[in-house]
Amino acid sequence: MEISDVRGYALSSPIDPAQDRPFCGGTRRLHKRDVVLVVVETKDGVRGVSTAGASSSAMREYFEGDSQGTFADVVNGDVADALEGERIDRIADAHDRIADAGLPGRLRTEAVSAIDVALYDIRGRELGAPVYELLADEYGSDPTTEIPLYASAGMYMEPEGYVEQAATIEDLGFVGYKYRPGIGPDGDRRTVELLAETLDEAEVMLDVHTWWKIRDAYDEDTVRELVEHAAECGAYWIEEPVAPDDYDGYRSLAETGAPLAGGESEESAAGLVELGRTGAVEYLQGDVRHHEGYTGCREAVEFCRGRDVEFVPHNFGTWLGLAANAHLVAAAPEVGLLEYPVFENDPALDSESDPGMYQFDLAFDIIEGEPAVENGVLTLSDDPGLGVEVDLDIVERYPFVEGPWTEFHYDD
Repeated sequence: MEISDVRGYALSSPIDPAQDRPFCGGTRRLHKRDVVLVVVETKDGVRGVSTAGASSSAMREYFEGDSQGTFADVVNGDVADALEGERIDRIADAHDRIADAGLPGRLRTEAVSAIDVALYDIRGRELGAPVYELLADEYGSDPTTEIPLYASAGMYMEPEGYVEQAATIEDLGFVGYKYRPGIGPDGDRRTVELLAETLDEAEVMLDVHTWWKIRDAYDEDTVRELVEHAAECGAYWIEEPVAPDDYDGYRSLAETGAPLAGGESEESAAGLVELGRTGAVEYLQGDVRHHEGYTGCREAVEFCRGRDVEFVPHNFGTWLGLAANAHLVAAAPEVGLLEYPVFENDPALDSESDPGMYQFDLAFDIIEGEPAVENGVLTLSDDPGLGVEVDLDIVERYPFVEGPWTEFHYDD
């Protein structure tokens, strides 16, 4: 393929009014969600799309001191300069050209991730094949088009609020309910106990990245006790119980026998494998949008094969990102579960009670139509590429808004 045009569009989806979510030791304010839409076009007029934008639970921008707006500038500048007018025979060649642009590490990784996904979208459209078929050829696997989902919701509420939300998630047929505790050690214990008592079919998953941000109430001994307690209550996993780079902390908690998950905050594809090599996590959470695309995630998928660690993609963002990670799950061997973020007023979910976490309208509007989600299963079509079409009207409908998307305010 010969690349003729590369564009990055910074978009913001307002949370209006802004939401304040009290947690133990402070309040988290939610202003908006930011996304960078990346559009790549070939000389023959074939267009591929992807999303970028930091959604790491580390709550830091990939580009410290900068924003998604400045990343879009990088796409339109250094990345476009590296690729426009170039013939790309192997998608990995685009990685090399971006690397030659001399971008800092995180910027390079984010750019490579977005371009890799967009080029796979193009290649699939050129060949008239869905991306999962291209990937299955590479893995030597038999792809599946039906993908079980676990629901990702629940943020800082009373224990009974989590239970009500989880019951709705279970009724919708999702494999599991993942929530964000952090309301205080006693409240967190009570929450997991109530969820274990209430849910019959859905698994309970904890995303506990707040614990390592609150240093007073959640010291090392408290975190260890909470992890052990969650495991005793039958938690499917406890995600990011320590800071992403605290491998010794992961190893120590793994000694309890509790099932741990992590990886979304790793800064590179190689970092995913490094975390897996600690032997401390049972679930490795790579993401094609953040770990060098399908090409970068392959090493981690292959690492997990035949080992007691399962690759389960992190996927928190728009329906376009959902499609991108779904194609990996459909094709990758020994990978069979995907995260489905639940935002307010999700039109794909039919429920009297809204289990959404917060407003993120762009998550739905970024593509035309809806994903085929029924009874907790996503079914991919055999349409070429990613199988979705992006409505470029969103560029005007969701202009970028400067400033942080979320802020943590701590009590004095």
